[in-house]
Amino acid sequence: MNRFLFFLLFFGFTQAQAKKPNIVFFLVDDLGWSDVACYGSSLYETPNIDRLAKEGVKFTSGYAACHVCSPTRASILTGKYPATMNLTEWLNGRSDRPYQVLLNPDKAMALDPKEITLAEVLKKEGYATALFGKWHLGRDTSPTGHGFDIHVPHSVNSNLGRRGFYHPRKIPGLDGGDYVTDRLAELAANYIDENKEKPFLLYMSHFSVHDPIHGRPDLVEKYKKKLAKMKPQPGPDYILEGNPDSPTFPTRAELNELIKRPLYANSYKTYPNDLVKVKQKQDNVQLAGMVEAVDQSLGTLMAKLKEHGMEENTIVFFMSDNGGMSVMNGTPTRVVPQKQLDTATSSSNLPLRGAKGWLYEGGIRVPMIVKWPHQGKKDFICDEPVISTDFYPTILEMIGLPYDPKKIDGKSITSLVKGKKMDRGPIYWHFPHYSNHGMQSPGGAIRDGDYKLLEYFENGTVQLFNLAKDIGEHKDLAKIEIEKTKELTRKLHRWRKQVGAQMMKPNPNYDPATDLWSGKK
Repeated sequence: MNRFLFFLLFFGFTQAQAKKPNIVFFLVDDLGWSDVACYGSSLYETPNIDRLAKEGVKFTSGYAACHVCSPTRASILTGKYPATMNLTEWLNGRSDRPYQVLLNPDKAMALDPKEITLAEVLKKEGYATALFGKWHLGRDTSPTGHGFDIHVPHSVNSNLGRRGFYHPRKIPGLDGGDYVTDRLAELAANYIDENKEKPFLLYMSHFSVHDPIHGRPDLVEKYKKKLAKMKPQPGPDYILEGNPDSPTFPTRAELNELIKRPLYANSYKTYPNDLVKVKQKQDNVQLAGMVEAVDQSLGTLMAKLKEHGMEENTIVFFMSDNGGMSVMNGTPTRVVPQKQLDTATSSSNLPLRGAKGWLYEGGIRVPMIVKWPHQGKKDFICDEPVISTDFYPTILEMIGLPYDPKKIDGKSITSLVKGKKMDRGPIYWHFPHYSNHGMQSPGGAIRDGDYKLLEYFENGTVQLFNLAKDIGEHKDLAKIEIEKTKELTRKLHRWRKQVGAQMMKPNPNYDPATDLWSGKK
C-alpha cells in the first residue's frame, strides 16, 4: 500500500470517528417560557442562553410533556408520553385527600426498568453517559440503572430540600464549592475534560430554578440594584384566577373587582370557590440570581467545549421541564406570609396564562433551543409546536441510529432544526391528578395547529383557544367554534384510548365541606 493511499484511508477513518457527535442536554427545573432574555424577560440576564439561540434554532412553541417535572423527564429519556408509561405525576406525588371529587388512578412510582432510555441506547454505541443533577424518576430506581455511567450528586434523588443551594459541601458527590449550580457546572466541565477523547452524552439536569428560591448572593445584590433603577412594571402584582371546571367560574371583570376586597387584597392563600392569586411581575431578585447562575453554568460548559475544540462536534439541547412557578403550591388550607411570597410564587409567565401545575400555556410552554453544528440552522426561529417526547428520535436520527417509530410517541424534528417545514401533528397532555399548584381540576389537553382544547375531568368542562390569535388564552371559543371543539375532543379521547391513559374514578370518601374546588362550601 503506497503512502498516499494509506494517508487517505487513515484520514478518512479518523474523520469518520470524529463525526460521531457529543450530546449535551441542558435541562432547567421550573424555568418559565418568558424567564429568558431572548424570550422576553427584561429583568433576568441570560447572555449564554441568548447566544445559544443565535447559534441554533429557538422554538417558540416548544412544550414540556407535563406541567410538573417527573413526567416530562421520563418523556425526554424515552420518547414516550407520560400517559403511555402511566408516569403522569411528579414522584412520589400526593396521596388522595377528602376534598377531591375524584381519586388518583394507579400510577407508576418510578421509571420502569423495561423502558429503553436514550442513555442506554447511546451507551451501547460507545458513548460515555453522565447525569449531573436532578433525577426525580423514582426512589427505587437510579440513573445508573437506566444507562448512565455516573450520577452526580449520587445521594440526592429529587430536590435539594432543606439543604438548599448554599451548601454543596454537605452533599455527597458535590463535596465542595459555595453554590450548588456552580458546583454542578464545575464537575460537569471536569467530566468533559476526562471524556474528550470519546463521544459522550452529558445530561446537565439542574435543580435550579426550583425552590428553595436561593439566589447566589453576589447576583442577588446585582439584581437589587438593577431593579431599583428600572421603571416600575405596569399592571397589578397579582391577579385572581378561578377553576374553569367550577360551577362558580367568574368572569375576568368579576375577578378584578374581587381582588380589591380585603379578604383577597391582604392575604395570600387559596380562597373559596377555587380562587388563587397568580403572579404578574418579574421582580424577584432571588430568582433572578438563580436564573443568571444557570445561564453562567451553560457558559461554563460551552467554554469547556470550545477549549477542547469540541464545540463544532457537539449538539446542544436546552429546555425547561415545565412552566414557571407563579402560583403557590401546597394544600387548600395553606397561607403564605407576605414576606415569603418570593419563595411561593417566584416569577411571572406573562404573556402566557397560568403557571406550573396548570394546563394553560404558562404551565407547559417552555423555552427550547437546539444547536446542531454544520447541519442545523443558525439564528432561526421556529414556531411549529413540538414537545419533549420528540428529543429521543431526534437525537437518534442526528447521530445516524435507527429507531422504531411505532415504539415511541415522539417525532423526529431534525427537519425543523434544519430550517425546513414540517407538520409535527397534534400533541397531547394527560394529568389525572390534583395539582400541587393552584386549584385547577384534573384534565387533559390537545394542541392541533393553532388550536388548543382543554378538557377537565370533574365536570367535563372544555375550553378552546386559537393560540395564533390569543397566546394568553383569554377568549374561550368552545361555544363559538362548536365543530372545532367536537373535532378536537374526539381526537383527544381517541388518543387516550390508543395510549391506555388511566382515568379517574369517584372518591367514595369525598367530603364537600373540605372542597374548595366545587364551589359548594
